[in-house]
Amino acid sequence: MKRILREPLLHFLLLGTVIFAAYGFVSKRGSNEPAKIVISEGQIAAMAEGFARTWRRPATRDELEGLIKDRVQEEVYCREAMALGLEKDDTVIRRRLRQKMEFVSDDIAALAEPSDEELSTYLKAHADTFGVQRQFTFSQVYLNPERHGQNLARDTAQLFTQLQEAGDEADLSQRGDSFLLEHKFQSLPASEVVKQFGEKFAAKLGEVLSGQWQGPLESGYGLHLVWISERTEERLPELAEVRDAVRREWANTRRLEANEKFYQELLKRYAVTIQRVEPLEEKTVAAIK
Repeated sequence: MKRILREPLLHFLLLGTVIFAAYGFVSKRGSNEPAKIVISEGQIAAMAEGFARTWRRPATRDELEGLIKDRVQEEVYCREAMALGLEKDDTVIRRRLRQKMEFVSDDIAALAEPSDEELSTYLKAHADTFGVQRQFTFSQVYLNPERHGQNLARDTAQLFTQLQEAGDEADLSQRGDSFLLEHKFQSLPASEVVKQFGEKFAAKLGEVLSGQWQGPLESGYGLHLVWISERTEERLPELAEVRDAVRREWANTRRLEANEKFYQELLKRYAVTIQRVEPLEEKTVAAIK
Protein backbone atom coordinates (compact mmCIF):
# COMPACT_ATOMS: atom_id res chain seq x y z
CA MET A 1 0.00 0.00 0.00
CA LYS A 2 2.79 2.39 0.90
CA ARG A 3 4.53 1.55 -2.34
CA ILE A 4 1.39 2.40 -4.29
CA LEU A 5 1.09 5.71 -2.54
CA ARG A 6 4.61 6.56 -3.55
CA GLU A 7 3.95 5.94 -7.27
CA PRO A 8 4.56 9.14 -9.34
CA LEU A 9 1.73 8.15 -11.72
CA LEU A 10 -0.76 8.19 -8.88
CA HIS A 11 0.45 11.61 -7.80
CA PHE A 12 -0.01 12.87 -11.39
CA LEU A 13 -3.55 11.51 -11.57
CA LEU A 14 -4.52 13.01 -8.22
CA LEU A 15 -3.06 16.37 -9.14
CA GLY A 16 -4.89 16.34 -12.46
CA THR A 17 -8.15 15.51 -10.72
CA VAL A 18 -7.73 18.38 -8.27
CA ILE A 19 -6.93 20.84 -11.06
CA PHE A 20 -9.91 19.67 -13.12
CA ALA A 21 -12.26 19.97 -10.14
CA ALA A 22 -10.96 23.43 -9.31
CA TYR A 23 -11.41 24.58 -12.91
CA GLY A 24 -14.94 23.26 -12.96
CA PHE A 25 -15.75 25.01 -9.71
CA VAL A 26 -14.37 28.33 -10.90
CA SER A 27 -16.11 28.02 -14.26
CA LYS A 28 -19.40 27.17 -12.62
CA ARG A 29 -19.05 30.07 -10.22
CA GLY A 30 -18.20 32.45 -13.04
CA SER A 31 -21.17 31.27 -15.13
CA ASN A 32 -23.51 32.08 -12.26
CA GLU A 33 -22.42 35.71 -12.17
CA PRO A 34 -25.07 37.79 -14.01
CA ALA A 35 -24.06 39.65 -17.14
CA LYS A 36 -24.44 43.41 -16.95
CA ILE A 37 -27.10 45.32 -18.81
CA VAL A 38 -26.85 49.10 -18.56
CA ILE A 39 -29.57 51.40 -19.85
CA SER A 40 -27.83 54.77 -20.04
CA GLU A 41 -29.30 58.23 -19.63
CA GLY A 42 -28.67 58.86 -23.32
CA GLN A 43 -30.68 55.77 -24.30
CA ILE A 44 -33.56 56.81 -22.03
CA ALA A 45 -33.51 60.30 -23.53
CA ALA A 46 -33.59 58.80 -27.04
CA MET A 47 -36.57 56.60 -26.09
CA ALA A 48 -38.42 59.61 -24.66
CA GLU A 49 -37.68 61.66 -27.77
CA GLY A 50 -38.86 58.86 -30.06
CA PHE A 51 -42.10 58.54 -28.08
CA ALA A 52 -42.72 62.31 -28.26
CA ARG A 53 -42.02 62.37 -32.00
CA THR A 54 -44.45 59.50 -32.63
CA TRP A 55 -47.29 60.54 -30.31
CA ARG A 56 -46.69 64.30 -30.40
CA ARG A 57 -46.59 64.53 -26.59
CA PRO A 58 -44.16 63.67 -23.79
CA ALA A 59 -44.29 60.19 -22.29
CA THR A 60 -45.75 59.80 -18.81
CA ARG A 61 -43.65 58.24 -16.04
CA ASP A 62 -45.42 54.88 -16.45
CA GLU A 63 -45.02 54.97 -20.21
CA LEU A 64 -41.32 55.74 -19.90
CA GLU A 65 -40.90 52.91 -17.39
CA GLY A 66 -42.65 50.65 -19.87
CA LEU A 67 -40.23 51.68 -22.63
CA ILE A 68 -37.26 50.98 -20.36
CA LYS A 69 -38.66 47.59 -19.35
CA ASP A 70 -39.21 46.70 -22.99
CA ARG A 71 -35.64 47.74 -23.85
CA VAL A 72 -34.25 45.49 -21.09
CA GLN A 73 -36.37 42.59 -22.31
CA GLU A 74 -35.18 43.17 -25.86
CA GLU A 75 -31.54 43.22 -24.72
CA VAL A 76 -31.97 39.98 -22.74
CA TYR A 77 -33.63 38.17 -25.63
CA CYS A 78 -31.05 39.44 -28.14
CA ARG A 79 -28.11 38.32 -26.01
CA GLU A 80 -29.60 34.90 -25.31
CA ALA A 81 -30.56 34.41 -28.95
CA MET A 82 -27.01 35.25 -30.07
CA ALA A 83 -25.59 32.93 -27.39
CA LEU A 84 -27.67 30.14 -28.94
CA GLY A 85 -26.59 31.17 -32.44
CA LEU A 86 -30.14 31.93 -33.54
CA GLU A 87 -28.97 34.89 -35.65
CA LYS A 88 -27.08 32.60 -38.00
CA ASP A 89 -28.59 31.87 -41.41
CA ASP A 90 -31.52 34.20 -40.69
CA THR A 91 -32.22 36.14 -43.88
CA VAL A 92 -33.95 39.06 -42.17
CA ILE A 93 -31.14 39.53 -39.64
CA ARG A 94 -28.45 39.20 -42.32
CA ARG A 95 -30.13 41.88 -44.44
CA ARG A 96 -30.43 44.17 -41.44
CA LEU A 97 -26.77 43.70 -40.54
CA ARG A 98 -25.77 44.43 -44.13
CA GLN A 99 -27.93 47.55 -44.05
CA LYS A 100 -26.26 48.76 -40.85
CA MET A 101 -22.83 48.26 -42.40
CA GLU A 102 -23.95 50.30 -45.39
CA PHE A 103 -25.16 52.99 -42.99
CA VAL A 104 -21.60 53.20 -41.67
CA SER A 105 -20.37 53.87 -45.20
CA ASP A 106 -23.20 56.35 -45.81
CA ASP A 107 -22.21 58.34 -42.74
CA ILE A 108 -18.65 58.60 -44.02
CA ALA A 109 -19.82 59.77 -47.45
CA ALA A 110 -22.21 62.31 -45.88
CA LEU A 111 -19.30 64.14 -44.26
CA ALA A 112 -18.17 65.50 -47.64
CA GLU A 113 -19.56 68.88 -48.66
CA PRO A 114 -19.30 69.68 -52.39
CA SER A 115 -17.85 72.92 -53.69
CA ASP A 116 -19.53 74.94 -56.44
CA GLU A 117 -16.84 73.79 -58.82
CA GLU A 118 -17.60 70.14 -58.09
CA LEU A 119 -21.33 70.70 -58.52
CA SER A 120 -20.81 72.57 -61.79
CA THR A 121 -18.65 69.76 -63.11
CA TYR A 122 -21.27 67.22 -62.09
CA LEU A 123 -24.02 69.29 -63.73
CA LYS A 124 -22.15 69.41 -67.06
CA ALA A 125 -21.36 65.69 -66.92
CA HIS A 126 -25.05 64.86 -66.43
CA ALA A 127 -26.67 67.27 -68.86
CA ASP A 128 -29.24 64.63 -69.85
CA THR A 129 -30.53 64.55 -66.28
CA PHE A 130 -30.66 68.26 -65.54
CA GLY A 131 -31.12 69.75 -69.00
CA VAL A 132 -34.29 71.76 -69.64
CA GLN A 133 -36.23 70.22 -72.52
CA ARG A 134 -37.42 72.03 -75.59
CA GLN A 135 -40.84 73.52 -74.81
CA PHE A 136 -43.78 74.56 -76.97
CA THR A 137 -46.65 76.96 -76.34
CA PHE A 138 -49.11 76.27 -79.14
CA SER A 139 -52.72 75.98 -80.24
CA GLN A 140 -54.16 73.19 -82.36
CA VAL A 141 -57.35 72.43 -84.27
CA TYR A 142 -58.18 68.79 -84.96
CA LEU A 143 -59.73 67.13 -88.01
CA ASN A 144 -61.06 63.58 -87.74
CA PRO A 145 -60.23 61.60 -90.94
CA GLU A 146 -63.14 59.20 -90.39
CA ARG A 147 -65.65 62.01 -90.16
CA HIS A 148 -64.50 63.84 -93.29
CA GLY A 149 -63.72 60.80 -95.42
CA GLN A 150 -62.87 61.67 -99.02
CA ASN A 151 -63.42 65.37 -98.29
CA LEU A 152 -60.62 65.51 -95.71
CA ALA A 153 -58.17 67.38 -97.94
CA ARG A 154 -60.79 69.91 -99.07
CA ASP A 155 -62.12 70.52 -95.55
CA THR A 156 -58.59 70.89 -94.19
CA ALA A 157 -57.75 73.51 -96.83
CA GLN A 158 -60.95 75.46 -96.08
CA LEU A 159 -60.30 75.38 -92.33
CA PHE A 160 -56.70 76.42 -92.87
CA THR A 161 -57.84 79.49 -94.85
CA GLN A 162 -60.34 80.47 -92.15
CA LEU A 163 -57.69 80.19 -89.44
CA GLN A 164 -55.19 82.26 -91.43
CA GLU A 165 -57.72 85.02 -91.77
CA ALA A 166 -58.53 84.97 -88.03
CA GLY A 167 -54.91 84.70 -86.93
CA ASP A 168 -54.15 83.98 -83.29
CA GLU A 169 -57.51 85.43 -82.22
CA ALA A 170 -59.47 82.59 -83.84
CA ASP A 171 -62.23 81.06 -81.69
CA LEU A 172 -60.94 77.48 -81.62
CA SER A 173 -63.98 76.13 -79.79
CA GLN A 174 -65.96 76.62 -82.99
CA ARG A 175 -63.33 75.18 -85.31
CA GLY A 176 -62.52 71.64 -86.35
CA ASP A 177 -63.80 68.45 -84.71
CA SER A 178 -64.22 67.52 -81.09
CA PHE A 179 -61.03 66.18 -79.51
CA LEU A 180 -60.01 64.57 -76.24
CA LEU A 181 -57.12 66.98 -75.67
CA GLU A 182 -57.11 70.72 -75.18
CA HIS A 183 -56.96 73.34 -77.91
CA LYS A 184 -54.11 75.25 -76.24
CA PHE A 185 -50.94 74.06 -74.49
CA GLN A 186 -48.64 76.21 -72.38
CA SER A 187 -44.88 75.45 -72.21
CA LEU A 188 -45.39 71.78 -72.99
CA PRO A 189 -42.06 69.86 -72.85
CA ALA A 190 -41.05 67.92 -75.95
CA SER A 191 -41.40 64.61 -74.08
CA GLU A 192 -45.01 65.48 -73.23
CA VAL A 193 -45.72 66.40 -76.83
CA VAL A 194 -44.50 62.94 -77.83
CA LYS A 195 -46.56 61.30 -75.09
CA GLN A 196 -49.79 63.08 -76.05
CA PHE A 197 -49.50 63.38 -79.83
CA GLY A 198 -46.85 60.88 -80.89
CA GLU A 199 -43.29 61.14 -82.20
CA LYS A 200 -44.29 62.01 -85.77
CA PHE A 201 -46.32 65.03 -84.65
CA ALA A 202 -43.59 66.14 -82.21
CA ALA A 203 -40.91 65.99 -84.91
CA LYS A 204 -42.97 68.15 -87.29
CA LEU A 205 -43.89 70.59 -84.53
CA GLY A 206 -40.21 71.26 -84.02
CA GLU A 207 -39.86 72.31 -87.67
CA VAL A 208 -42.84 74.61 -88.27
CA LEU A 209 -42.61 78.40 -88.07
CA SER A 210 -43.93 80.39 -85.13
CA GLY A 211 -46.57 83.13 -85.28
CA GLN A 212 -48.71 81.68 -88.06
CA TRP A 213 -51.00 78.76 -88.73
CA GLN A 214 -49.16 75.72 -90.06
CA GLY A 215 -50.06 72.22 -91.12
CA PRO A 216 -51.63 69.87 -91.35
CA LEU A 217 -49.50 67.83 -88.90
CA GLU A 218 -50.36 64.17 -88.59
CA SER A 219 -50.74 62.38 -85.26
CA GLY A 220 -52.15 59.07 -84.19
CA TYR A 221 -55.55 60.74 -83.91
CA GLY A 222 -55.68 62.39 -87.32
CA LEU A 223 -54.71 65.83 -88.69
CA HIS A 224 -53.95 69.05 -86.81
CA LEU A 225 -53.51 72.67 -87.80
CA VAL A 226 -51.20 74.41 -85.32
CA TRP A 227 -50.15 77.89 -84.24
CA ILE A 228 -46.91 78.11 -82.25
CA SER A 229 -46.87 81.13 -79.96
CA GLU A 230 -43.53 80.42 -78.33
CA ARG A 231 -40.80 77.82 -78.60
CA THR A 232 -37.82 77.60 -76.21
CA GLU A 233 -34.85 75.47 -77.12
CA GLU A 234 -33.36 72.90 -74.80
CA ARG A 235 -30.57 74.20 -72.61
CA LEU A 236 -28.38 73.38 -69.66
CA PRO A 237 -29.56 75.48 -66.70
CA GLU A 238 -27.25 77.53 -64.50
CA LEU A 239 -26.17 75.88 -61.26
CA ALA A 240 -28.17 78.39 -59.21
CA GLU A 241 -31.40 77.19 -60.87
CA VAL A 242 -30.93 73.52 -59.98
CA ARG A 243 -28.44 73.56 -57.10
CA ASP A 244 -30.57 71.47 -54.72
CA ALA A 245 -31.28 68.79 -57.31
CA VAL A 246 -27.65 68.63 -58.41
CA ARG A 247 -26.44 68.39 -54.83
CA ARG A 248 -28.86 65.51 -54.09
CA GLU A 249 -27.69 63.57 -57.12
CA TRP A 250 -24.04 64.36 -56.39
CA ALA A 251 -24.44 63.13 -52.80
CA ASN A 252 -26.21 59.96 -53.95
CA THR A 253 -23.47 59.21 -56.47
CA ARG A 254 -20.77 59.74 -53.84
CA ARG A 255 -22.70 57.51 -51.43
CA LEU A 256 -22.83 54.67 -53.95
CA GLU A 257 -19.13 55.10 -54.73
CA ALA A 258 -18.26 55.11 -51.01
CA ASN A 259 -20.34 51.97 -50.42
CA GLU A 260 -18.58 50.16 -53.24
CA LYS A 261 -15.13 51.24 -52.05
CA PHE A 262 -15.98 50.27 -48.47
CA TYR A 263 -17.17 46.85 -49.62
CA GLN A 264 -14.12 46.24 -51.78
CA GLU A 265 -11.83 47.03 -48.83
CA LEU A 266 -13.75 44.60 -46.62
CA LEU A 267 -13.74 41.96 -49.35
CA LYS A 268 -9.93 41.93 -49.31
CA ARG A 269 -10.10 40.27 -45.89
CA TYR A 270 -11.78 37.18 -47.29
CA ALA A 271 -10.89 34.36 -49.66
CA VAL A 272 -14.15 33.71 -51.52
CA THR A 273 -14.87 30.26 -52.91
CA ILE A 274 -17.99 29.78 -55.02
CA GLN A 275 -18.96 26.16 -55.47
CA ARG A 276 -21.14 26.30 -58.54
CA VAL A 277 -23.74 23.62 -58.98
CA GLU A 278 -23.97 22.02 -62.39
CA PRO A 279 -27.20 23.16 -64.11
CA LEU A 280 -30.04 20.66 -63.85
CA GLU A 281 -30.46 20.52 -67.64
CA GLU A 282 -26.83 19.42 -68.13
CA LYS A 283 -27.23 16.69 -65.47
CA THR A 284 -30.42 15.50 -67.16
CA VAL A 285 -28.76 15.36 -70.58
CA ALA A 286 -25.76 13.53 -69.12
CA ALA A 287 -28.05 10.98 -67.47
CA ILE A 288 -29.91 10.37 -70.73
CA LYS A 289 -26.65 9.77 -72.61
